[in-house]
Amino acid sequence: MTRLLPGIFAMAAVVVASNILVQFLLGDWLTWGAFTYPIAFLVTDVMNRVYGPQAARRVVFAGFLVGIVCSLIGSQIMLEYGPAVPLRIAVASAIAFLTAQLLDVSIFDRLRAGVWWKAPLASTLIGSTVDTAIFFSLAFSASVTLFGAGNDAAISWAWEGVPLLGLGAVQPLWVSLAIADWAVKLAVALLALIPFRMIVAKVSQQPA
Repeated sequence: MTRLLPGIFAMAAVVVASNILVQFLLGDWLTWGAFTYPIAFLVTDVMNRVYGPQAARRVVFAGFLVGIVCSLIGSQIMLEYGPAVPLRIAVASAIAFLTAQLLDVSIFDRLRAGVWWKAPLASTLIGSTVDTAIFFSLAFSASVTLFGAGNDAAISWAWEGVPLLGLGAVQPLWVSLAIADWAVKLAVALLALIPFRMIVAKVSQQPA
């Protein structure tokens, strides 16, 4: 278990940082959290490559628990339009994180015997796409009515009609947010191949 602690601490740091930085806007479509959250896939993939899928899943579950704690804390912070983390967003975040990360682990494990970059790239690209689709659909889509009028009111700002990414046809604001977030995740997936290679090589050289 001791060997997993760096991965657990890294995942916890990513989750906590992302929950904080998501409160700070960067332009019209992104928050700073969009750049830290995808690092969770890097942590999972490194643990998977070095210690195997079971270890990676333990790190994922640790991050999941930290995310729940962050959501509980956020739900107690009251802003002008309600809690900082409405129930709807908390549930969407938890389901998206756990589903996408466990999918990442499974895909990585299936591809681990191929060229070194194939498993981390494919698993992260697919996991990131699933994460984005689940989170933004559950958190903001007007067609999802499972959480009650109170939670819908807290995210009604996301239903405002705006040109898609400021240029295209008018769509709900959350659609532009989702596309921008997804694009960042894809870019980070490519860039993360460099630290993935370096970290795996460094950790693999250390004595067990």
